[in-house]
Amino acid sequence: MYLNAQRRRRLAGLIGLLSDDCSDCAEVHERVGLDVLDLFGADHYASYLWDPGAGCFRGRVALNVGNQHIPAYERYFQFHDPITHKLQARRGPTLVTEVMPQRELMRTEFFNDFLRRDGLYHGINFYAYDGERNIGDMRIWRRRGRRAFEREDRELLGLIAPAFTNAMRRAVAMRSVQSGARPWERQALARPGGLTPREAGVADLAARGLSDKEIARRLGIGFTTVRSHLESSFAKLGVRNRTELAAALLGH
Repeated sequence: MYLNAQRRRRLAGLIGLLSDDCSDCAEVHERVGLDVLDLFGADHYASYLWDPGAGCFRGRVALNVGNQHIPAYERYFQFHDPITHKLQARRGPTLVTEVMPQRELMRTEFFNDFLRRDGLYHGINFYAYDGERNIGDMRIWRRRGRRAFEREDRELLGLIAPAFTNAMRRAVAMRSVQSGARPWERQALARPGGLTPREAGVADLAARGLSDKEIARRLGIGFTTVRSHLESSFAKLGVRNRTELAAALLGH
């Protein structure tokens, strides 16, 4: 796969963006969506989180997809979708035509009453997994008349996929901490002392007694990154150890 200098810079910038701290799953999607459209020369981008309990996709982020049509997808078409669950099962970056020929897709209700209305024609998707759990996806489309996605595009998406998956792991882990937090823990996550979202998350786990290695594993970040965030948190909160850190968070 050949990438010119401009596309290499765009790719590096996107991977760097995915490596930044981010405590919200929707934020991950929104920040990468425009860069993905630019890098792939695509026209439409959508991303969802899979809710296994409800058996449906939620948490939508969509770019250049009509808001008037999206409710129909979430209410009806995702349950009458002939391609998405096949793409989801593939796990790796996949061209839509690898699970259904274009001519066959164009004969479906899903294409004619949903995709076609916003001009979605050529598609490539990626579904990120943490073990057996689908934690987020990237759905990239070009309009009719544009070049169809090819193997080169699939390879390019494959370069982005690990960074996207790690970003989603971190976001999901942070969201789990927030949703399961006790009252003082939720207050701690409100970012006392000017802590960044990631510093607040690391500080919270440290105050709860988790070791640096356990925090790194829980949030999907490196051991040295944990140490760096803790040192910064200590400095911002004016504390010297984890006991003082817990007291500072509780007081906040």
